[in-house]
Amino acid sequence: MGKILRRTFLIGSAAIVGGVAFGAYKINQDYPNPLAEDGALAEGERTLNPYIKVMADGGVTIMIPRAEMGQGVTTTLAALVAEELDVPLDAIGTEIAPASYAYYNAAMMSDGAPVAHFNRTAMAEVTRTAMGTVGKVLGLQVTGGSSSIADAYDKMREAGAAARETFRQAAADRTNTPLTDITTKAGNVVLPDGTTLSYGELAADASKLTPPSEPALRTPDNWSILGKSQQRKDALPKSTGAAVYGIDVDLPDMAYATVRMNPRLGGPMTSFDATEAKKIPGVIDVIDMTGGESEKFGGGFAVLAENTWTAFRAAELVDVEWGEAPYPATTDGIMAVIAKALDDGIGDGDKLRNDGDVDLSFADAPRDRIVEARYQVPYLAHATMEPMNATAQFKDGELDIWAGTQAPTLVRSDCASETGVDEQNVQVHSTFLGGGFGRRGEVDFARFAARVAQRGDGVLKGRPVQVVWTREEDMTHDTYRPGAVSQWRARLGDDGLPVAIDGHIACPSVIGSVINRTFPSVPAAGPDNTITHGAFDQPYGVENYRVSGIKAPVDIPVGFWRSVGNSYNGFFHESFMDEMAHVADQDPMAFRAALMKDHPTAVGVMKRLADMSGWTEAKVEGRAKGCAFTLSFGCWTGQVVEVVQTDDGIKIENVWCVGDIGQALDPANVAAQLQSGIVYGLSSALGQEITFEDGMVQETNFDTYDAMRMANCPTITVEVMEEAEHRGGAGEPGTPPSIPALANAVFALTGKRIRTMPLSKEVEFV
Repeated sequence: MGKILRRTFLIGSAAIVGGVAFGAYKINQDYPNPLAEDGALAEGERTLNPYIKVMADGGVTIMIPRAEMGQGVTTTLAALVAEELDVPLDAIGTEIAPASYAYYNAAMMSDGAPVAHFNRTAMAEVTRTAMGTVGKVLGLQVTGGSSSIADAYDKMREAGAAARETFRQAAADRTNTPLTDITTKAGNVVLPDGTTLSYGELAADASKLTPPSEPALRTPDNWSILGKSQQRKDALPKSTGAAVYGIDVDLPDMAYATVRMNPRLGGPMTSFDATEAKKIPGVIDVIDMTGGESEKFGGGFAVLAENTWTAFRAAELVDVEWGEAPYPATTDGIMAVIAKALDDGIGDGDKLRNDGDVDLSFADAPRDRIVEARYQVPYLAHATMEPMNATAQFKDGELDIWAGTQAPTLVRSDCASETGVDEQNVQVHSTFLGGGFGRRGEVDFARFAARVAQRGDGVLKGRPVQVVWTREEDMTHDTYRPGAVSQWRARLGDDGLPVAIDGHIACPSVIGSVINRTFPSVPAAGPDNTITHGAFDQPYGVENYRVSGIKAPVDIPVGFWRSVGNSYNGFFHESFMDEMAHVADQDPMAFRAALMKDHPTAVGVMKRLADMSGWTEAKVEGRAKGCAFTLSFGCWTGQVVEVVQTDDGIKIENVWCVGDIGQALDPANVAAQLQSGIVYGLSSALGQEITFEDGMVQETNFDTYDAMRMANCPTITVEVMEEAEHRGGAGEPGTPPSIPALANAVFALTGKRIRTMPLSKEVEFV
């Protein structure tokens, strides 16, 4: 813990000192309001802070600083402002915020600190604060880590409250009325005699005032919007086709392109001949896409054309020779490297949990009291429904990028670096996302569009160009969820509960891979707590408890996949919990509850889950249930999966889920996100894997990398509890427990303990 804490301070100090030294940032000051910049507002619009625009007619638009990728963030973030601004939610408009450091996400960094969510010691809070400071100093406008609400909860409520108070002050100044006698209602200031002045009428005056720095916030008992399920703000535009995704961008005189990069990821392109491709009518040019020495995307080419289909066809005619991959050529070879890292690193690695004396506990353990297991999971793709794409225009030394991105400020800085354009001359226009899951937190698709626009400028002459990847290019050039291998052992006490647990997880470093791609000049040394998330930070009380993470040296690009390390550690940790309960001849749910007795939130979740699922009901032949629990992203989540044996295989019939995130600002949306996470997790458990042959990914489309279909989807029942003391997120926590709950249900049904994903390798599903 000390080692990790020291590293946290080093990172935080370096970032803070760097920002102050270059005059870019003072830690106690806010970033400038991007809406106040020249040209940011339309005629008649006014702004009081980065989150609010007010029109002369009284219309209010709330800026949404996080990516909307189906998780409903547009609605809940708008509600935070509307509640305090005193404007009905259905009366406000929403707009995707521009790329700006003002919209930094500190919570993603602080909540990702290497401490358990339930650890609220002074040292843990210092660590969180230090990491949150890094997020602020770096100005990371990123959507990820299920952190949107946690980060916005204070910021956006305060923005709404400050604006409300500023409108009151403007009305007081205009009418010579004591401020204490002025109230607000539904977007209007109300004077003592009942006269109303709309916010639009007061906007010009209010924009000249300095808003209060600490406005009074409404307490939950006075909320009219927050805490209630709302109609989603993005439902109408999405259902009518009005919503604009990256692939929908349509600009005047636009050209089109597609890319082909080395299918051996990161490998070079040794040669290419585009003679035949250029003969196709409508082809404009073929461009070498190989980057500089520090770039990690490998070699490749892009075809420029007058339409996307022509670009796709022409790309197939380019005669190209690809260099070798910088990693073993086969899946078996890759997993062998990870397994060797595990075996060589046991006893070493980064220990984020190291309670008691584990080695001493095992020194005299009777053999019949020891439980051991080894697990393995494959690489996984994000498989977003909208393939990677971006549109770029390079003209007169300025660059515009249109993209569905989870990280607009990273896109801006990276594309500026790519083209040599000053960051202030790069404009990022964010769109809706056709699936993100972490994939669109990357910058490659936007960077490639900027590269095509700049390198093709000789023929484009300032025309915008839309670069769309084929589904096959997308699937085979992902930043994958890494494969992982883990080894576990436990010593059971006389009561059947473990007195010692020793777990070791090996996989490639996600943090190292992301930094290597995004900030190649920054060293990616130090521990990576994502390797052990979902294992070291679980609320199980065991006196001797050690969990270590071991980096495996495999140079395949890996990245943030929905729930990150929790996705595989949920399977490892909760499968092992089930194995211990079985050896101890104890009920799996009662076994878990006994170990979590010091955490009332967890016990409450499991009790409610048992009641919902009928856990204690008499077992029925051919039908079985499995349970699992994972605390991830601050959401205490328990699940039960029920499976049925049929003549066509095993059918997943029911899933019950209880999630406690503390205060639920929109309960229906929280439940929907948990449902979504369950389907995402079960999809991976049923049959998804990324495999390699000759260095190339073998799964190229949904025919070989399928997701759960509607006909296979179980009945999912979700209950949202609000007992947790600290707020959590909801976008990812449904995924981790769904996978082991299914595996444990299969064991209960068949007696077959499956320790390698996907489960379909050993049993057949309907």
